[in-house]
Amino acid sequence: MLDVLDSYGIVPDGRDISSGLMEALSAKKEVVLTEGIYMTGPITIPSDSRLVLEKGSVLRFIPDFSLYTPVFTRWEGVKCWAMHPCVFINEAENVVITGEGTIDGSGNVWWDVVADHKARKVRNPETEIEKMFASLNPEYASQAGGGGGRDSQFLRPPLLQIKDCHNVTISGITLTNSPFWTLHPLFSENITIEHIHIKNPAEAPNTDGIDIESSSHVTVIDSEVDVGDDGIALKSGSGPDGIRDNIPTKHIVIKNCTVRSAHGGAVIGSETAAEIADVLVEDCFFDGTDRGIRIKSRRGRGGHIHDAVFRKIRMRNNLCPFVINMYYRCGTEDMSLFSLQPLPVNDGTPRLYNITIEDCHAEGMRASAGMVVGLPESPVKNIVIRNSSFAVSPDADMPINSSDMYLGLPDPPSRGFRIRNASLTLENLSVESDEPKVIIEEGVEKA
Repeated sequence: MLDVLDSYGIVPDGRDISSGLMEALSAKKEVVLTEGIYMTGPITIPSDSRLVLEKGSVLRFIPDFSLYTPVFTRWEGVKCWAMHPCVFINEAENVVITGEGTIDGSGNVWWDVVADHKARKVRNPETEIEKMFASLNPEYASQAGGGGGRDSQFLRPPLLQIKDCHNVTISGITLTNSPFWTLHPLFSENITIEHIHIKNPAEAPNTDGIDIESSSHVTVIDSEVDVGDDGIALKSGSGPDGIRDNIPTKHIVIKNCTVRSAHGGAVIGSETAAEIADVLVEDCFFDGTDRGIRIKSRRGRGGHIHDAVFRKIRMRNNLCPFVINMYYRCGTEDMSLFSLQPLPVNDGTPRLYNITIEDCHAEGMRASAGMVVGLPESPVKNIVIRNSSFAVSPDADMPINSSDMYLGLPDPPSRGFRIRNASLTLENLSVESDEPKVIIEEGVEKA
């Protein structure tokens, strides 16, 4: 196979192999990368192709920002022009990426720019590349964001994006050092993600593990995620743009996965503009993540979130095990969105109902036993927690308000399980915390 690849200029000698790799995939339909480090610019994978990364092979992306030319996609839930994904599977079908090798995004170069922007409080495009994206996205200043860099228009590429695709399998490989979100199925269906490993440093900004967005029939099994933001997240677009698209995320199965270090283990939101429904998360382990099960949205995000089951989840050394937070703070400076008084219900009002937590057990929580907080004009409904236990560590040392990133809410009186603007059924729930163990605030219906 190496002789065949060599004819396309694909050898691990430090040259940019991107054009040769895409040509070989189009001609051969299967390309095998043997042991070695292959330097590449961004690549697009065609239909009916198979990329195999053998053990010891590393596909490493060159961190030259000018290589990542604009593509029209979604970035933090809003359609816009952004940098070409490192690996882009676009409008394709029947694609497989498999093996025991590694895809490396050389993320530290990208993260350094984000850190510099943050340190200098950069709020506007500065470089020629940033100004170019600002010209392509003239309405960017009014677009919804999540804190990743929309205001500067440094729209970093995801490591692997699957967009408008059918029948794609990602199996066995390691994904690491992503510039931005790591693995991003978008507007796609029949996606299988299995036996993969995702590793980004805990401090790496916005390096979510798996973001399943406006996609259906997606399965994630037997995989490990250790990242600097949310672990495995479900999204369906952000704000008015996502509400107009109205493309749901549905029929999702996540099983036998381990998530470490992340801001959340299994996450819904905060980009919830369309529907997110028919979700099963089962037999997973969330170790040292900030939150275990995390559902987050706010006024203006919109969407219906319903019929999600979290079953047989083990959690250890988290800030808190289970969060429903409709006062999520990131990505806005509009304080009216965090009013404790009812506001008019409109398309931007998130609605959340029919959520089941079953046989889920958490120990060593460092902030609280959890929170379920809806909106006064849109309480969360039919939340069922049964046969579960949430235990706060006797040595809990984190602030109670670090349970999740909220604004506008008063701090609770204890590390107990907080409930506000919600209807719940609690069946055989054990809470170990200081008193009160369950904090009942206003707008609560409790069975």
